[in-house]
Amino acid sequence: MSFSNKISRLPRAFSPDIAQEVASLAPYATGETRKLLEGAIGSSPYLHGLLAKEAKWLEASLDAPDAALKNLYAALPTEDAKALSDTLRQAKRRVALLTALADLGGVWPLLTVTQALSDFADLASDVAVKAMISQEIQRGKLPGATQDDVENAGGLVCLAMGKMGAGELNYSSDIDLICLFDETRYERDDYLTARSALVRATRKAMAMLSDLTGEGYVFRTDLRLRPDPAVTPVCLSMEAAERYYESLGRTWERAAYVKARPAAGDLAAGARFLETLTPFVWRKHLDFAAIQDAHDMRLRIREHKGFGRHWQPEGHNIKLGRGGIREIEFFTQTRQLIAGGRDPDLRLRGTLPALAALADKDWIPQDVASRLTDHYVAHRELEHRIQMVHDAQTHDVPRTEEGLARVACLMGVSVEDLKSSIKARVEEVHVLTEGFFAPDAVAPSAQEPQEVDPAIVARWRSYPAFRTERAAAIFERLKPELLNHLNRAAKPEEALVSLDGFLEGLPAGVQLFSLFESNPQLIDLLADIVGTAPALSRYLSRNSSVFDAVIGGAFFADWPGTVTLTKELSEQLAREEDYERKLDTARRWTKEWHFRIGVHHLRGLISAEQAGAQYAELANAVLRAIWPEVTAKFAEKHGDQPGRGAMILGMGSLGAGRLHATSDLDLIAIYDADGVEYSDGRKPLAARTYYARLTQALVTSLTAPMAEGRLYEVDMRLRPSGTQGPVATSVQSFKTYQQEQAWTWEHLALTRARPVAGNPDLQQEIEDFRIALLVRPSDAQAIKRDVQDMRARIAEAKTPEGQFDAKIGAGRLQDIELTAQTAALLTGCPDRSVSAALNAGVAFGWLDAAQSAALMHAYEVSWRVQTASKLLSEKPLDPDAIGAGGRSFLARETECDDISAVETLLTQSTRRAAEVIETLLGGQERKAKDGG
Repeated sequence: MSFSNKISRLPRAFSPDIAQEVASLAPYATGETRKLLEGAIGSSPYLHGLLAKEAKWLEASLDAPDAALKNLYAALPTEDAKALSDTLRQAKRRVALLTALADLGGVWPLLTVTQALSDFADLASDVAVKAMISQEIQRGKLPGATQDDVENAGGLVCLAMGKMGAGELNYSSDIDLICLFDETRYERDDYLTARSALVRATRKAMAMLSDLTGEGYVFRTDLRLRPDPAVTPVCLSMEAAERYYESLGRTWERAAYVKARPAAGDLAAGARFLETLTPFVWRKHLDFAAIQDAHDMRLRIREHKGFGRHWQPEGHNIKLGRGGIREIEFFTQTRQLIAGGRDPDLRLRGTLPALAALADKDWIPQDVASRLTDHYVAHRELEHRIQMVHDAQTHDVPRTEEGLARVACLMGVSVEDLKSSIKARVEEVHVLTEGFFAPDAVAPSAQEPQEVDPAIVARWRSYPAFRTERAAAIFERLKPELLNHLNRAAKPEEALVSLDGFLEGLPAGVQLFSLFESNPQLIDLLADIVGTAPALSRYLSRNSSVFDAVIGGAFFADWPGTVTLTKELSEQLAREEDYERKLDTARRWTKEWHFRIGVHHLRGLISAEQAGAQYAELANAVLRAIWPEVTAKFAEKHGDQPGRGAMILGMGSLGAGRLHATSDLDLIAIYDADGVEYSDGRKPLAARTYYARLTQALVTSLTAPMAEGRLYEVDMRLRPSGTQGPVATSVQSFKTYQQEQAWTWEHLALTRARPVAGNPDLQQEIEDFRIALLVRPSDAQAIKRDVQDMRARIAEAKTPEGQFDAKIGAGRLQDIELTAQTAALLTGCPDRSVSAALNAGVAFGWLDAAQSAALMHAYEVSWRVQTASKLLSEKPLDPDAIGAGGRSFLARETECDDISAVETLLTQSTRRAAEVIETLLGGQERKAKDGG
C-alpha cells in the first residue's frame, strides 16, 4: 500500500465546517491533499495552516516521503545565513506536516516519528552553528581558523540532551542543548578571543533557530542544562565543564547525561568529552542512592507544578503529572543509573530500548517493562496529538469539550473512550512506578536485643558512615529490621558487637544504606555474616561494594568455572583504556567473586572442598586475564616479548587447585627468548632483563595497594635457587637446574606445579617436562631421608598456633601434603591432588589402604578447620573469640555437635596421621619407580 493510501485511513474530521475549510484551501488542495483535509486535518488548525502553505510540496512528496526529506535537507543553502534562516523554517513546516500525516495515518510507528523530528533538529542545529562559525572566521575573529575549520565548527559541539539526545522529540519540543568547545585547539594566549567568538556564534545560531519571524521559527532552544547557567556563558570550554561535573555535579545532571549525544558541530570532540564523563555518569558501584535523589526531584516537580493526588483526565499534564511520561522516564533512567556503571549494556539513550534492556538483565520484570512500554507509547501519541492542534508547547489534556473532541478525533476514538483510557493508563503507570521510588516504610516492630549495651547503639552516630543527616535518616529506617535479625542470632549481644565493628569501619553510609533499603534481603545476609564470621564482617566494612554482586549478578547461580570467569574478567578489562583502571577493575571484580565463595561456604551452599577449588579457579582466571594486560602495557615501552615469550607456573596450593580465603600465590616465571637477544621497543631491553622486569610488573599488578586494594600476595621463593636466583628463569636454565641441581624439596614442589598463564606452547612444554622428570628413576632412601630432614627443620622453625592450627604440626595439613608429595615422587604420579598421590603410593606398596584412609581423613578434617578458620578470623583460631555463630559454623563444617567435639576430632585424626607418617618415613627402605 502506498504512503498516500495509508494516510487515507486518517480518522474523520471533527470540524463541522470541514467543507468550508477545504473550500478555502481550494487553490492548494487537490487530489490526495484534498482527501487529507477531509480526514483529521480539519481537527488541527496547526496542520490546516501548514497544508495551506505546503500543499503543493506535499502533493509531490507523498509517493516517496523519505526521498523528499533527503532532497529537502540537501537543498539547504548553508553558505547564505539569511537564506538559511528562511529555508530552515520552510523545511520545519514540511517535516512537521509530513511527519504528522505519517503519524496520524499509522504509516510510521512512534519511534520513527520521534527520530524523524530529532534528525531534523540535529541537521538544523548543525547547519546553524556552522553558518555562524563561518561568519566568525570570515571576520577573522576565530584565532588561527580557516574555512576548512567550518566542517568541525572550530571545535564547538552541541550536545543534544533530553528527548533530542534520545531521538524522542515531540512536535512542539524545545531542544535542550549544551554547547561546549575544545579548548585544546587554541593557543593559550588565544583562549579568551576564541571563547568570545564561539560564544557569539552560539548566540547567533540559537537565535537563527528560535527567533519568530514572518516564516515562523525552527525550534525553541534551551541552553540552561549547562553547568551553573546563571553565571556561565552559553558556550563553555570542555575543561571547565569537566571540572564542574567532577566537583559539583548532581544526580539530576548525571541523569541528564544518560541521554546526552553529540548532535551538531565537532561530533568527535563531543564524543571524547562524553567519554571523559563516564565515571561521573556511570558509577562503578550499584548506586541505589539515586532512587532517593530521583524521588526528591519528582516531589519538587509535583510541588512546583501543583500536581497532587486528586486529578481528572481533563487538564491532566500527561508529561509531568501523576502517572505521566516523566514518571516512566525517571523510573527507567534511575534504574539505568543504579546498574549502568557495572553493565554497559544498560547505557542506552532511548526510553523504550532501555526498558527492554533492564528487563533482559532482570532488573525489572518483563511484564512491567511491557506494560510501561505500552503506556509510554500511548502517552507520547496523546502528547503529539495535543500539540498538533495548535503547535503549542503544552502537555495538558484539553479541559473544554471542543478541545477534547479535537484530540479524540486525532486519536480516532470517542471523547469518553479517550478519557477512560487516560485514566486507566495514568493509574497503572503510577502503581508500577511509585513503589520503586517510595516503597512502604518498614514497620518499627522490632525491639533492640536484650542485654544490649546502649552505649554501642548510641555511638553509631559518631562514626564516619553517619556523618550526613541523609545517611543517618536512612539507617534509622533500617535499624528496626536489622536489630530484629540480630535478635535471631545464637548470641545477639555478640552479633551486635560485630555489627558495631562493621559500622565503625565504613568510610561512608548513604550508598550502602540505600542499597540495603532497596534490597531488604541484604539485611538478612549482613546479619548472618556479623552473627557468624566477624572477620568477614570487618572485610565487608572495608569492601562494602561487594554487596553489589548479590544484587547485580547471578550470585546464587552455579559456579561458572575458570573459562567463563576468565572471559568475563577479560571483557571487563578490555572496556577500560587506562591501565590503572584495569587493575582496579580486576580488584573490584575479584573481591566480588571472592565474597561470593565466602558467603556460599558460610551458608552451607558449598563444602570446604568446593570452596578450595573455587578460590583456586578464581586465582587462575585472574592470572589468565591480567597477564595479557601486563604484557601489553610493558610492550608499549619495551616492545613485544623476545622469542617465544613467557609462561607462569603455579606452585603450592595454587598448582594443586586448592586455596583458602587468605591464600597467597606461589609463582614461577619461565621464558624462552629463542635466541633473540633484545626486545624491539622504543626502549629495548636485553632478553634476560626484559623478562625479569616483566615478571616484576606482573607481581606489582597483583600486589600493589590501589584504590580497590590488592589482588593477591605473591611468593616467588620456589623458583630455581630461591631468592638467590633471577625472578624469571629461561626454559633451558629451568630444565637444567631441575635435572642436575635441584634439591629434593624442589622436586617435591614440582609434583604440584601447574601452568596457569602465558604462551600455550611453552605451558605444554613445561608440563611435559614436569611429567618426564617425575617418572624418571629416583632413590627412595635419599628421598625419605631428605623428607625427614625437612620435617625436622619445619618442626624446629614453626610451632602450631594453638590446638586449632590445622596447618602446622605433625599429622596436619602441611605434614600430610609433604607425605603425599613424597608418594608422588616415589611413584612418578603426575596428578597433583593429595588423594591421587596417596592412592599411587598404595598401588606401589609404599603404604596400605588403611594408612591412606587415615591420612585422608586427617587431611579432610584439617582442611575443613583451616578453610573455616580463615573465613572466621584473621588471627589464629580462638573458639572464644569467634563467638557462638562461628563455633556453630565450625561444628557444622566438621559434622560435630559442638566445638569441643571439633577439637577432639582434629586432635585424634591428626595424631593417627602423625603415627602413619612416622612409620612410612622411618620404615623399610626400597628403590622407587624402577622396581629395584
